[in-house]
Amino acid sequence: MKFKKLKFRSVGLLAVSVVLVAGLAACNPDRNGASGTNNNAAEGGNAGTTANIGDQVKHQIIGIDPGAGIMKATAQAIQDYGLDNWQLVEGSGAAMTAALDKAIKNQDPIIITGWTPHWMFSKYDLKYLDDPKKVYGEAEEIHTIARKGLKEDEPTAYEFLDRFQWTDKQMGEIMTAIQEGQEPEAAAKAWADANEDVIAPWIEGLKPVDGKPLKLAYVAWDSEIASTNLLKYVLESKLGYKVTALQVEAGPMWTGVANGDADASVAAWLPLTHADYWNQFKDKLEDLGANMTGVKTGLVVPSYMDINSIEDLKDK
Repeated sequence: MKFKKLKFRSVGLLAVSVVLVAGLAACNPDRNGASGTNNNAAEGGNAGTTANIGDQVKHQIIGIDPGAGIMKATAQAIQDYGLDNWQLVEGSGAAMTAALDKAIKNQDPIIITGWTPHWMFSKYDLKYLDDPKKVYGEAEEIHTIARKGLKEDEPTAYEFLDRFQWTDKQMGEIMTAIQEGQEPEAAAKAWADANEDVIAPWIEGLKPVDGKPLKLAYVAWDSEIASTNLLKYVLESKLGYKVTALQVEAGPMWTGVANGDADASVAAWLPLTHADYWNQFKDKLEDLGANMTGVKTGLVVPSYMDINSIEDLKDK
């Protein structure tokens, strides 16, 4: 941010101004430091205008687990945009959203790694920072991947997984219910029972099985918790499978499907987020295509922050 410098005509006037400013600060100490940022944000949604944005957030971008593709993309963004003094903080999705919630309640500035679909976009007023260098790529897709041989071994499950498609809005309804306190299994069941018309094309004409085991692998992201619990419920209640949902990191998820330890996953983010895993395992598994389109990743901030682009993070 650029500020206009005031030019005083005399030393005497400057001295008087300093005294006045000091007196005002003494009368109202909350106008200094981080509290001043909070007041500005609360009054006019201008967090980020009182000081260099990097100083306000301690030059930190709050991220998730280190194995996630968005973390690799963010590390690349730090390099490509010349953010030499910035640090990408590793953690988890839960820790990141907890930090976001705390910051928003205090009207503090914060920068996080974000993706859509995610319940936080329904709960909070957020915005993506523009990415003119396209480090995060264009819109992504979430794909369904299956082990080789699943079509021959379990044609019913394979056909169901191949048909499965839904929207970010539909997923968001389950994610929001979970975030508001419902257990994932209960939220998935409630949504499925209320949306039988959506599920009907996925199972139409498929012959149920009698308790056959099936393993679905997924990463512990809110989006994948929602989708995997939904499929687990439908596969069990409508098609007769006994489903084991395996929560793992991204690497083991892809490895598990590739080597047959897991039958499938509906949590493959392509072409960017899981690009490394796709390049490593694409010949050892089957891609059934996108189950959701229009997915997005990038850096996210509260809308009250006066910043619009990743380029704005560079120290002036």
